[in-house]
Amino acid sequence: MAMNEGNNTWAKGIAFGMETGTVNVPFSLLAHYRKLQLSDTEAMLLIQLLAFKQVERNDFPSMGQLESRMDTAPGTLAPVIRGLLKEGWISIDEAVDETTGIRSEQYNLSGMYERLSQWLAAQQPTAAGRKTSDAVPEAREELERNLFVIFEKEFARPLSPMECETISGWVDQDRYPEELILLALKEAVFAGKVHFRYIDRILLEWSRNRVRTAEDVKAYAQRFRGGMR
Repeated sequence: MAMNEGNNTWAKGIAFGMETGTVNVPFSLLAHYRKLQLSDTEAMLLIQLLAFKQVERNDFPSMGQLESRMDTAPGTLAPVIRGLLKEGWISIDEAVDETTGIRSEQYNLSGMYERLSQWLAAQQPTAAGRKTSDAVPEAREELERNLFVIFEKEFARPLSPMECETISGWVDQDRYPEELILLALKEAVFAGKVHFRYIDRILLEWSRNRVRTAEDVKAYAQRFRGGMR
């Protein structure tokens, strides 16, 4: 009897869940969002946009609705959305009701599907044994991923989107060699100042003094110590 009651309760729970709706989330987003350099907040925001669209037929939830759903403080999600727009994960389209002529805005998630498709295609080897993505951008992305892992290990926590963007800026914009970035991290660890502002100051100081390699770092340190005597 107890078994039947348990089964009935379980069945009612499943029925309730089906009645309230289900959300179709791309498995590749769930499985690989970290490799795609999405933070937990960014990934969950994409999932919530899918939920609003599929279950609630709301193509443009307000910031307040999103913040309430994700239980975040006011103003927290605005920069996250701007980042997703900038990176092409989402876009905002203008729609016009043919009957009333009323204009409205809606989130377009096609960019997310394109990004996921491109990433999955890049993981497939070609006949020549290489991935289909261009070698130089691929190498740069692999370098950034490796740096993310190393920094997260030293910081003993996941990096924030802003911190990931800082590392990407060191690689893509400042063109700091990986060796130099890791040496700056090492200097910060030794100094007990493991935060990005301090590491950025180290890299900027080295750049001003034309320090680009491990040998340059050693020579610069010796000159600095010599000048302090």
